[in-house]
Amino acid sequence: MRRREFLMLLGGVAAFDPLSTRAQQSPPPLIGVLDAAAAVPTTRYHEAFRAGLRQLGYVEGHNIRLEFRYADSFFDRLPGLAAELVRLNPKVIVSAPLPANLAVHKATSTIPIVMAAGADPVGFGLVQSLSHPGDNITGLANFAEQLASKQLDLMRELLPRLARVGTLVNVQNPLHVPQWQETQAAAAKASLALVRFDYNIPEDLERAFAQFTQEKVDAVLVPPDTTFRAYGKRIAELAAQSHLPAIYFNRLSVEAGGLLSYGPDITESYRRVAVFVDKILKGANPADLPIEQPTKIELAINLKAAKALGLAIPPSLLARADEVIE
Repeated sequence: MRRREFLMLLGGVAAFDPLSTRAQQSPPPLIGVLDAAAAVPTTRYHEAFRAGLRQLGYVEGHNIRLEFRYADSFFDRLPGLAAELVRLNPKVIVSAPLPANLAVHKATSTIPIVMAAGADPVGFGLVQSLSHPGDNITGLANFAEQLASKQLDLMRELLPRLARVGTLVNVQNPLHVPQWQETQAAAAKASLALVRFDYNIPEDLERAFAQFTQEKVDAVLVPPDTTFRAYGKRIAELAAQSHLPAIYFNRLSVEAGGLLSYGPDITESYRRVAVFVDKILKGANPADLPIEQPTKIELAINLKAAKALGLAIPPSLLARADEVIE
């Protein structure tokens, strides 16, 4: 074979080299994830999201890419983190909870957004309606602002003489405005007195329980909040030291030592998010994807915490519990 023909043949082989062909292909679609909490407390949720993606045929680093941003419960960081993700031009942004949903919705009106969790998207102006979002955002809403009434009912079942309830309110969390209104309405209906404490910084937790003790509350309601979830173990310790039963929104707080929780299964919500992402990647318009709400609300009880408080959990509560921690 002549040298010129050999070089031409060699060039032709290189042109059809699979590695060369792969190099010319576009990278896998990028999914941005914005979470108002920190990385460690949300590990379980994000692993559920990855598992949901795998069930649909997506493998991270192979045919999909994930880019995470965490605000570590500092809500003022969310606008900057949302802007970072938008600049990466992902195909979809997954966000949770409400403060993150608000930040990313403000950062882009074109990139599809899937809420993994968050309260009242209609009331906060994120969507037009649950059945017809009508914008670039869809996903799951957890109606967290509506659960205070049932949580107070559970505490009354546990403590028949319940009269005064202490409530933590994170003044930086927009959810806690309707949450507090719902709590006030539920307390008035049940003829309960409320003692409100406004949280600003971590040191406020000690001051809160000092105030609750001073004002002789019978129990404490800890509303849904990434900060309160991050400090779940500390709040449970303070409740135990103050000899105060407390009810939470998130099961993780009960696993950290809290007494009771009543709220949706957030882990399952994150798994479900993968279905929305898959539909959008295949061409669905988020404006046409109805927002889903949890079909099951979980009750978790920590018997060890109850024993430390000298409480006997009524059989009626134990029978309804989805998880009992011994």
